[in-house]
Amino acid sequence: MASLGSIARWDLEVDVAIAGCGLAGCIAAVEAVEQCSATRVVIFEKAPREKAGGNSRVSGQTLWIAQPPQLESVIAYQRRLNATNPISERSLRRWAEQLVGLEPWIRAKADLVHGASAEGRGFVKTRTIAEFPELGANDAVAYNATIEPNPSGVWRTFHEHLQRHSEIAVHYDSPLVDLVQDPDGGEVYGLIANSSGARIAVRARGGVILACGSFEAAESMHRDLWGAERMVTVGSPFNTGDALPILQRAGARLWHLRNFVQSAGNWPAIMAPGFEAAFLRRIVMPAGAWFDIGANDCRFYDEAYPHNLTHYHQREHGRWTDVPLWRALPVHMIFDGGILSGGPLVSSEISWNTVVEGYRWSANNRAELERGWITRADSIEALARQLSRSASNLTEAIERFNRCARGEEHCPFGRTRGSMSAFEAPPYYAVTILPGLVCSTGGAERNERSQVLDHSGTPIPGLYEAGELGTIFSGLYQNGAFLTEAMISGRTAGREAAIRAAQR
Repeated sequence: MASLGSIARWDLEVDVAIAGCGLAGCIAAVEAVEQCSATRVVIFEKAPREKAGGNSRVSGQTLWIAQPPQLESVIAYQRRLNATNPISERSLRRWAEQLVGLEPWIRAKADLVHGASAEGRGFVKTRTIAEFPELGANDAVAYNATIEPNPSGVWRTFHEHLQRHSEIAVHYDSPLVDLVQDPDGGEVYGLIANSSGARIAVRARGGVILACGSFEAAESMHRDLWGAERMVTVGSPFNTGDALPILQRAGARLWHLRNFVQSAGNWPAIMAPGFEAAFLRRIVMPAGAWFDIGANDCRFYDEAYPHNLTHYHQREHGRWTDVPLWRALPVHMIFDGGILSGGPLVSSEISWNTVVEGYRWSANNRAELERGWITRADSIEALARQLSRSASNLTEAIERFNRCARGEEHCPFGRTRGSMSAFEAPPYYAVTILPGLVCSTGGAERNERSQVLDHSGTPIPGLYEAGELGTIFSGLYQNGAFLTEAMISGRTAGREAAIRAAQR
């Protein structure tokens, strides 16, 4: 923490300073200047301009739309989703009140920059994804929506809004370094950023808003904070948890570091040499000869089930829990030539590598096979050697899968015969599967005004938080919730900081 006394002079003085130019940061900036027209805002973004946007840029762009008559149902549903780690009823109700009134605002903002607010769109072309009906989803979700064109339609809409306000300045290639704080009273007066290689001190009269994402790209944090052997990001590689130690130094109370795999689940992902993020395996795999095996050379779940409709959670012992991907490492996907030629193994619309890096995975996977990202063998024994697995175990796994595919044996995980085909002849193929994160949730506890709380539950003056960092979601996850909560918390933080600046 940089103390107030350590600042010889301020390099820049503004009303509101924001760390992060993802959806929450953009909205916080816009809301601040629209709340008070004279408000001066600066955003510091860690990534270069061409790679800005964080996870909100590469997500499925789905928005949870709820209507005012659904208010109590929304509260009840989210309360059940958060049951393993509840938040305050005050914060829950305030979030829900804003959610049910959000749709007209979204449409109006999209119209201003010629975006198209589209009902029944998102990463799955389904009008409504109600993830957990038994918990009340059908009564809480009116439908899903997005802002087109996609990919990145939602984020691009609000990033374009920044250009409409001369009071907002954005510094790219400028990571947050620290906060400037009174060591006695705890008030936050500004921040330190590394802007284009120069360390600058920024005075923020209304406050500092942290909207810089969480720690999904920091593998060491996943090991240290909740014991995951390995996690990889399919989102922004710039989300390395930079704000967490800063929040700790500021005296904030951290929360939601260990939800059900950060609420949004651990999705099958494929790492490739030369990429900082992982590719997301195709969301709906075609029927055929393919399966996943874990550390004991055996299958461990119904890999063909549409787990994306529950954000990779499954029922186990009468409770919802994570799909066991992260607990089964190392994992390989085993498949035949029909799957190889049956379409790309990865999603073309979601994830960092396809949306931001612009990599186009080949339609028949041949380019990736030639690059060595996919393993090929002319026998099961040769494939086992290349994967450092037991040949007899791998043979038994394939033979048992074939018996299930032919209806000679019941699949122990309930995979349907319609999703299976027997392996008929070599060659055989394999690719390493890793647990991929679309978002993290860990950060500082915040209240309904987006104020960061200290260990006594008291707001730290001048410090706000928005978006994925410290989100209110603390258990299971409803499709479209992260982006709408980024909107809600960003609007709240921007408005509160602007008002505070005007009063000083």
